[in-house]
Amino acid sequence: MSASADDYRWMSRAIELAERGLFTTTPNPRVGCVIVRDGCVVGEGWHVRAGEPHAEVHALTMAGDAARGATAYVTLEPCAHHGRTPPCAKALVKAGVARVVTAMEDPNPLVAGRGLDILRAAGIEVTAGVQEAQARELNIGFISRMSRGRPWLRLKAAATLDGKTALDNGVSQWITGDDARRDAHRWRARSCAVLTGIGTVRDDDPQLNVRAIPTERQPLRIVVDARLETPLNARLLDGGPVLIAAAVDNPERIAALQRRGADVVILPNTNGKVDLSALLLELGRRGINEVLAESGFKLNGSLLREGCVDELILYLAPALVGDTARGLFNLPALSSLDDKRQLNFHDVRQVGRDLRIIARPA
Repeated sequence: MSASADDYRWMSRAIELAERGLFTTTPNPRVGCVIVRDGCVVGEGWHVRAGEPHAEVHALTMAGDAARGATAYVTLEPCAHHGRTPPCAKALVKAGVARVVTAMEDPNPLVAGRGLDILRAAGIEVTAGVQEAQARELNIGFISRMSRGRPWLRLKAAATLDGKTALDNGVSQWITGDDARRDAHRWRARSCAVLTGIGTVRDDDPQLNVRAIPTERQPLRIVVDARLETPLNARLLDGGPVLIAAAVDNPERIAALQRRGADVVILPNTNGKVDLSALLLELGRRGINEVLAESGFKLNGSLLREGCVDELILYLAPALVGDTARGLFNLPALSSLDDKRQLNFHDVRQVGRDLRIIARPA
């Protein structure tokens, strides 16, 4: 059965519900569910956090007996395996729903079509792919981890219109206004981890936590620190999980950082620096879906050169600071414009007095 206008309407509501778990569901996907009978909502719910009931369970509990013969709208294929909670596909069968509309198939190999197979085998009518693009954007990091074994990495930077991130003397606070900084904290809050380099830790002593908006969860802080130079009094070591990615094995220094609560992983490349691709795979193994990189000129360039960047979030302030100020990326000089790195604009909007550009590699 093809999708109707009502199917799109109710799936839009399910996606709105799924967004309520934007800051909390990691490492699980964000999922919403709406149950409709005779044109009326009889149940709805969303997944809040790992280990708690899935969206379908919340919606079925609210619907009760009214779920029998109803249509369930779910933003992600109902799960088919026993994890920390029972399979939702079987719960929908037991509740007697007549039809299930999903936005997308679950990329998790433990599900990947099996949930829909369970529904069809039980005689439930299934319509898939409704609002799929919106659902994929909502769980782009989860999809990345399941399909590539690594998280989706966003590189965030603030610059002037002439592309400068700091004065030549290092002063960078504040290039953008309060609204842009608050918006950046929303990206931190939805991320499983925030990544920076040792240069930023030394120069700015950042906290890398979410402060400008309410949140129940703080992201993992990651420092790319090849020689284990993170100061033991660095503010980011004060509370909350921290991962130091290094290239040298210095047991004494590692022990000192561990006493400050940090975890240390040794991932050298052939140049004696941190292997950034290997770091992303390690983060994938740790259940990290989305990473927000807030680093400096050098690490920004390394992340781009090594193909680690999936998305750029650039805040541009309506100001000019001159040619000697620091730029955005440490990238090699080009001899031909044919070699330029091509991007596609994904979203462009004004945030307060500043411009926010979201772009992805073409």
